[in-house]
Amino acid sequence: MRKTAPHCLVPELLELAGVTANGNNPWDIQVHDSLFYKRLVAGGSMALGESYVDGWWDCEALDQFFDRILRIRLDQKFKRSAKAWWCRFKITCTCSPGRWRAFDIGRRHYDIGNDLFALMLDKWMNYSCAYWKEAHDLDGAQESKMDLICRKLQLQPGMRLLDIGCGWGGLAAYAAQRYGVKVVGITVSREQMKLARQRCQGLPVTTELMDFRSLKGTFDRIVSVGMFEHVGVAHYRTFMRVVRRCLAAGGLFLLQTIGGNRSVRSVDPWMARYIFPNSMLPSSRQIATAAEKLLVLEDWHSFGADYDPTLLAWHHNFVTHWDQVKAAYDGRFFRLWTYYLLACAGSFRARKNQLWQIVFSRDGLRPGYVSVR
Repeated sequence: MRKTAPHCLVPELLELAGVTANGNNPWDIQVHDSLFYKRLVAGGSMALGESYVDGWWDCEALDQFFDRILRIRLDQKFKRSAKAWWCRFKITCTCSPGRWRAFDIGRRHYDIGNDLFALMLDKWMNYSCAYWKEAHDLDGAQESKMDLICRKLQLQPGMRLLDIGCGWGGLAAYAAQRYGVKVVGITVSREQMKLARQRCQGLPVTTELMDFRSLKGTFDRIVSVGMFEHVGVAHYRTFMRVVRRCLAAGGLFLLQTIGGNRSVRSVDPWMARYIFPNSMLPSSRQIATAAEKLLVLEDWHSFGADYDPTLLAWHHNFVTHWDQVKAAYDGRFFRLWTYYLLACAGSFRARKNQLWQIVFSRDGLRPGYVSVR
């Protein structure tokens, strides 16, 4: 029975990934509360994140820790472990319900403050994966991403571009300034809309607070970057129908989204509760099925490895500028945001998550679409 105790089982499983509890490597975890092991066995990934925010454990290089455990799919090994199942059964029988009830974060992701995002992101405020092929810093990589999108969409002066999920208006402003297009951007965040309108003053850019289902009108080009992850599998088909309805004949639609390696209907529970409520990552099959008979697939570009340096750059900016914004937050928020950014960096490095730019046409381009990289 002693071999299945949580304080023996957890280190045993971590060793499979080369991670040592209280070890000397930067990816090793330092456990500050012995109850961490029991909490982790009982609560899985939710408990792992919550216990970090609570200060029960630390790790010098969280991104390296997550890269190691996700690369060998330790989460799946843990779920299938007979010893882990027995430990969970014993804990369930001996612990009172709700002992480690999660704290209520109270905030939603885009309501935490524009000042924080302005300090963390690039000068255009892109909150999505950058393109590092020929870039050396975050500003350059995000500008390369925006230019890549504009070239893939074959933008020409005078075209009407619809940006579904326009964020703080960075891509809309870039496309209007550099390619001479007229842009309509929609968002469901009041804070994003306010700042986007300020930053796009004097440009042919209109920003509206609107759900995508309410869209009307016809556009030469449509783009959606980092928004599809919030749509949900039940509404993927509806999303594609709206795109087809609003896309002019001969038009192009570019979708940039984080993707998963398999089809699921939910996201990591910790991430869903504390970072992105009601979100999920689509699979390639789910995207293709949603677009079937509505749009023609012209190009599929995968560069998920570029999200790792993007997230590390955001984390660097977050830590570097923390003193400028910390009065509006607290120490728990700092640990929460650190865990989020570095866990995601490790996940992309382990190739558990992907990043896709997908180009669709309304009816198929003639003589064909020329891929851009």
